[in-house]
Amino acid sequence: MAAPSLALLVVDDDEGVRRIFSEVVGPREGVEVLQAGSGEEALELLRRRPVDVAFVDVRMPGLGGMELLARAREGRPDLEVVIITAFATVESAVQAMKMGASDYLPKPFKLDQVALILSRLKRMKALKAENERLRRELQGRFSARNLVGDSGAMARFRGLLGRVAREECNVLLLGESGTGKELAARALHYDGPRRDGPFVCIDCTAVPPNLFESELFGHEEGAFTGARGRKAGLLEAASGGTAFLDEVAELPPALQAALLRAIEEKKVRRVGGTAPIPVDVRLVAATNRPLEDLVERGEFRRDLYYRLNVVTLRLPPLRERKEDIPLLVAHFLRRFSERGGARRVSGIRREALHLLQDYDWPGNVRELEHVLERACALGGGEILGVEDLPPEIVKGAGRGEPTLRGDGDRGHPAAAEGTSGGYGTGIGNLGDPSKHPVPEAQAVRDPGPGAAVRFEPGDGRPRPREGGRPRAGGVACIVSSGRVRHKGTGHG
Repeated sequence: MAAPSLALLVVDDDEGVRRIFSEVVGPREGVEVLQAGSGEEALELLRRRPVDVAFVDVRMPGLGGMELLARAREGRPDLEVVIITAFATVESAVQAMKMGASDYLPKPFKLDQVALILSRLKRMKALKAENERLRRELQGRFSARNLVGDSGAMARFRGLLGRVAREECNVLLLGESGTGKELAARALHYDGPRRDGPFVCIDCTAVPPNLFESELFGHEEGAFTGARGRKAGLLEAASGGTAFLDEVAELPPALQAALLRAIEEKKVRRVGGTAPIPVDVRLVAATNRPLEDLVERGEFRRDLYYRLNVVTLRLPPLRERKEDIPLLVAHFLRRFSERGGARRVSGIRREALHLLQDYDWPGNVRELEHVLERACALGGGEILGVEDLPPEIVKGAGRGEPTLRGDGDRGHPAAAEGTSGGYGTGIGNLGDPSKHPVPEAQAVRDPGPGAAVRFEPGDGRPRPREGGRPRAGGVACIVSSGRVRHKGTGHG
């Protein structure tokens, strides 16, 4: 027999009503029925037992239904309450709904009416559970601990990001295009106290200047031609959560002044409106331009700069953390393979990996992602080789030794298994590293010329291939032509 889908509490001083729920409604609808003959008994039951929905009579000796509704929802705000009464009036129904009742059921009622209410509540319970599951998944996917890389630069950035995320202050993210500023902004949100609120991304370059004020602050009906209804602005929509201002340096001067006013007053005024609307939002701004220079030239307001620049975090470009390239390659190759397609790529040859590490990557991680995606789409084998890379990578790469990870960079293992469908642009993200422990760095022998670093789909660990067979033990990255190679502390 299937477990009850809902726990139902019926509160009524009429024993006949309680028996109908216990003997008829419970078995018929597959719900567990608890009974209480008074409001006081119901409160005691609610303290001891988990209950999803309560059917409460309005008129009972002692604690009445309306007072029980108020007191029950103080301690259990998620409790669904249905008011039942033989003295149904419009006024009492309106009062019950204002106090938080989910529905109103007049006596005498039909079993089909109860079944309809329970069916709706079951759907709501399933949707809440799904919403909570997705929220937990998002929080895990965009956590700072899942940013790919175990270099010293990334370890320092991850540590700062984790500390700042716990605070409520505004943050300014600086970094070149493609370094992962949006992913860092999401980590600040999902690792912080506002994780259950909305995350609203505002691209300051995507909205025409004449419409930006309406998009940011909203508008009232008839405020301008085409304003056919009231619309909440993006800052209002982000209230209780985080607003991410991407490319904030592109804001026109007039909008900079309006944004400054909204930050200082914590209120917005819709276009065409007169009433100020309170907003409680954390601002995370990002730009790839030097804001200090723009302030000195008068192109960006100094007072707005200070409001946004409470804490500044700089994302390192990929050329400053080339030792992370094998981890990023493993992450992207595995993600492309999990996404499906006619061709499944499981590794990359050592010579191709050398070229990727020698290249300076002006487009940073985003450029690396697109190069690998192109190679997977157009290449001809299971293992990527030099012939699969675009000419600019082959010609632009230096001829020196690729950068090896230093001993000081071993303390921050990257996350283990990648998540399909995640945000690939920027730093990248992986699954929960706590579920996939990664061994410490260790030296392994060179598998020899022509070997390839292979990324097994089962555990994500790269393994060199000799004669077409994976070598036992697994090597995280082979990045030099000497006799001894480092085994990486993590994988992407």
